[in-house]
Amino acid sequence: MAEQWLRDDLARAVGGEALLDWGRRVAAAVPADAVYRAREGRRTVRLLLDGRAYFLKYHGGIGWGEICKNLSQLRLPILGAGNEYRAVNLLRALGVDTMTVAAYARAGLNPARQRSLIVTDELTGTVSLEDYCRHWRQQPPPFALRQKLIRKVADSARRMHEAGINHRDFYLCHFHLDPATLHQRSPRCHIIDLHRAQLRDKVPKRWLVKDLAGLYFSAMDIGLTQRDLLRFLRHYLPGGLRQAAGPRRFFWRSVHKSALALYRKDHGTAPPPGPWERQP
Repeated sequence: MAEQWLRDDLARAVGGEALLDWGRRVAAAVPADAVYRAREGRRTVRLLLDGRAYFLKYHGGIGWGEICKNLSQLRLPILGAGNEYRAVNLLRALGVDTMTVAAYARAGLNPARQRSLIVTDELTGTVSLEDYCRHWRQQPPPFALRQKLIRKVADSARRMHEAGINHRDFYLCHFHLDPATLHQRSPRCHIIDLHRAQLRDKVPKRWLVKDLAGLYFSAMDIGLTQRDLLRFLRHYLPGGLRQAAGPRRFFWRSVHKSALALYRKDHGTAPPPGPWERQP
């Protein structure tokens, strides 16, 4: 089975070459400083075509050895670009800021040899929330700005999870803010790096906990307050704080516990003083 979608501007660059062959050739030919990742059969590179920048992820097949290794470690292997392509399109349909796809292709039934690619437009003028919020603990932002960004992240997370998508790498670094839109009521803040995303009718509890714990963990150094966490819960949960403090309280305790464990594992120490010292 083969799938392919190609936007007109890239069609001119690809010409008459088969899209997957073009992607393999281009991914292998870019200079070293344009290679952002190369591992497990996947190569992510930055391209400049006719003065326009793109990111290409080419999946060349990971082999049965890598598949078996992932399964033995109770991890789902990333076989190709299909989930990312579908996740991006679904998020855009939901009104969630994310990447824009310029091309997608997949071929092959054998999961170990399946080839695929996805090309997205480069996000220009954006900054990751990890970098943007890095000095908030020492230099707290204006209250209105802090409130606006927390509401935006909570709304994007809620829509994503309600649609049955879990990210699996849901950290502040994978939210890219467009600072030029901060004057808007809802600034643009794009969810990126969806290559590990999973799509179902409903996200299982363990994957919700993983996503939300990852997001919580990645924000533990930016000086969050108890009110910040409550504000996130109010915008994330359909039932607001009443749900968080009532029927969902054990779920949020699991998120809290997992986030603390992530921080200790990553940093080798407890997080700085903050609202996580008390159970939510």
